[in-house]
Amino acid sequence: DAADNFAAYVAQRILCNENAFARCCAFRKDPSPFVRRALLSDLACIYRSLYELCFVGEDFCLGTAEPPFFGNWANEKTLQALCCFFAENGYGIFVGTRAFAWKKGRLTPLRGCRHISLTDLKDYAAEKQVIRCNVERFLHGLPYANMLLYGDKGTGKSSTVHAVLNEYYRCGLRLVVIRKEELSSLSDLAERLASEPLHFIVFIDDLSLSANDPYFSTLKSAMEGDISGQCGNVLIVVTSNRRHIVREKNCEREDDLHASDALEEELSLSDRFGLKVLFSTTNKEEYLSIVRQLARERKIQMDDEKLCSLAERYALQRGGRSPRCAKQFIDSLE
Repeated sequence: DAADNFAAYVAQRILCNENAFARCCAFRKDPSPFVRRALLSDLACIYRSLYELCFVGEDFCLGTAEPPFFGNWANEKTLQALCCFFAENGYGIFVGTRAFAWKKGRLTPLRGCRHISLTDLKDYAAEKQVIRCNVERFLHGLPYANMLLYGDKGTGKSSTVHAVLNEYYRCGLRLVVIRKEELSSLSDLAERLASEPLHFIVFIDDLSLSANDPYFSTLKSAMEGDISGQCGNVLIVVTSNRRHIVREKNCEREDDLHASDALEEELSLSDRFGLKVLFSTTNKEEYLSIVRQLARERKIQMDDEKLCSLAERYALQRGGRSPRCAKQFIDSLE
């Protein structure tokens, strides 16, 4: 444990260090003999320094257990273990971090990533399978499509994206969240990620625009340039409550001299997504099915008729049935 073992702490810092050896292995290439000798020399020096240390007062603990991966550190077995580690986990800031935010031209790690799996999300099997297949093609270097997930609130669009990240994290998938206000730097983000060995979902959550919104043309231009196709390791995923992302108003079209052109302009952004997945709201039967599944999962013992009656009352109080409503009901019941 790096919290009370100084040797383990140093080992952890080495694993998270950005250097020539780590970067080369992350790209699944063989480091040159010079780089390998340099790393062995550094590890030997660090190892000697660690174990020549004395205890400093009563509160300092060097630790006696060998940290993972390192053994006596400076040997070929250690290099091979490190090579496998960096190939699987990336290097530097990407080690141990699943999600990032793109702010002011920089990637900032997000520590509070949601621990949710696709099995936690009930029903919507067809929708999840389509998304999963597209992501697997993306990870295997096959043709893939940028995705627009749209539908009613509370149907699990954003949760599905986070669950996919958790499922394929070990395959080199990472998530980069970008806010609407940062869309002007979307091309810069793609260029920044193009030089990395991992695959990235660039995630724009709950997006809604108007046709005259400056961000509309920015995102459209970025999609027109097919930034993901230029580097091959970027997949754009947008969630929206609107089918075409744009807020559509008939009054605006009526004022336009060429109403059909105005309509085409509004639809032009969503048409740039090669895969559009609808998350429709649940009917009564589907809603109660999700409630029953969650109740069984949580081991809640209750008569089915009473469970369904309480679930329906809960949904009516909150203005509609949805997977989010079902989960909130089971949370409160538990």
